[in-house]
Amino acid sequence: MTERMIENHIKKLSALEEQIAQLKEQADAIKDELKSDLEEKGLDELQTKNFLIRWKEIVSNRLDGKALKAALPEIYNQYCRTTSIRRFTVA
Repeated sequence: MTERMIENHIKKLSALEEQIAQLKEQADAIKDELKSDLEEKGLDELQTKNFLIRWKEIVSNRLDGKALKAALPEIYNQYCRTTSIRRFTVA
């Protein structure tokens, strides 16, 4: 590839990455609107004619590594902490 070709590829890549960023912002805005609508309606799942939208809280137990290093592995349950997240999916 010549230097000119490389320059052109980089310019094209830069333009595409900018478009991707703009599209991601638009997609995130739409997701936020859908999440808001679900929260306003007090729902964590909504079925439409063609889609199933979920905005659910996911609860999981994760190991606290710092505490495990300070304690014996047999004491795992004593140092287990609960965390929760929310997951948005469209199927």
